[in-house]
Amino acid sequence: MRTVLPGRTRGLTGRALRALASVVAAATVVAGGALAAAPATAAAPSAAPAAPVSAAAPSGSTQWLTGYWHNFDNGSVTMRLSEVPQAYNLVAIAFADNLAGTPGGITFNLASAELGGYTEAQFKADVAAIRAQGRKVVISVGGEKGNVIVSNATEAKNFADTTYALMQKYGFDGVDIDLEHGINATYMSSALHQLAAKVGPSLILTMAPQTIDYQATSMGYYQLTLAIKDILTIVNTQYYNSGSMMGCNQQVYSQGTVDFLTALTCIQLEMGLRPDQVGIGVPAVPRAAGGGYQPLANVVKAVDCLEVGTGCGAFKPAKPYGKIGGVMTWSINWDKTNGYQVASVIGGRLASGPTTPTEPTNPTNPTNPTNPGTCTATAWSASAVYTGGARVSHQGRTYEAKWWTTNENPAQSGQWGVWKDLGAC
Repeated sequence: MRTVLPGRTRGLTGRALRALASVVAAATVVAGGALAAAPATAAAPSAAPAAPVSAAAPSGSTQWLTGYWHNFDNGSVTMRLSEVPQAYNLVAIAFADNLAGTPGGITFNLASAELGGYTEAQFKADVAAIRAQGRKVVISVGGEKGNVIVSNATEAKNFADTTYALMQKYGFDGVDIDLEHGINATYMSSALHQLAAKVGPSLILTMAPQTIDYQATSMGYYQLTLAIKDILTIVNTQYYNSGSMMGCNQQVYSQGTVDFLTALTCIQLEMGLRPDQVGIGVPAVPRAAGGGYQPLANVVKAVDCLEVGTGCGAFKPAKPYGKIGGVMTWSINWDKTNGYQVASVIGGRLASGPTTPTEPTNPTNPTNPTNPGTCTATAWSASAVYTGGARVSHQGRTYEAKWWTTNENPAQSGQWGVWKDLGAC
């Protein structure tokens, strides 16, 4: 059973302190919008490489709002998957554990007692319901307390096999790598490529490294990121519990600032990943982390800065990158304690894009008014973007959006859809 903690306390202790020492000694450091030297290449594992599989990506122009769901009670709040707001389109189940007797293998045990009697059947049904809405659910491996070791070919195969078995059992779409006690890039890459070969292009593969993990090309996560970029969905670096770190311009930035988010995210954006593979990880509330929390307005500014070059602090990228992959938060449970502000504010920003001024148009000559009927809400438009609470009229009826939506016909929404039918107008 997990101990009651205020969150994943991910300070610079243990592995991170040792890693920081290696960064200081390393010759390859972050520099000039990229890294000063080419990344070290890990030796190939003995297993034959799997056939290439393309990374899964959100459909259309969607960005990921990733949230972790607690399979434990850590003093925040417990909840069922059915309570997760629609804005979270990628839900990470925290956490899988190592499978005793199977080196490299993982297992998942639902903490039914801690979760108020939440049964496995109910859990599976909720996973299926989320996926039926087009959202994704992944099993997260590791966390502060988790320690799964994949350091040879046998362990790599065991990891792939047991992860695939959990996906089949529970309906998970993929896996999140959140190992915080060291990682072997060679064999973890082998394991994940074996998993991708089993699942195919629908695999959702995410990671949540710490900031220290991208401070030098010699770091395990840095090497792993490049080794799996062909199948990687998104990497959400934890920009908290960090302390000050170096950005892509060799300047040091303090956590809790817009510059910290943008200058460090720039590292992944310049190391060979597509912008849609790069996300920003933040705590949902101050209590969710030991340090590094910042107002959600800062997160919005950071996304705007990276995507379109507005809202930047002292650091401004050399170029706008266009849409990044999204934002991750620890956690959905902590967000619930604050009225789901992350889901509302960040979910709304990712759904609607940056606010950009438009030039006023010349007025047109007025036309004779037509009979407006009795519907007072604006007529629904397939091309418009609507957020939760927005009202429209369509085919003589008024509808209210339950969450963000676009191009979803209110008349076809149904009881469980995005539109609530308010009656005839």
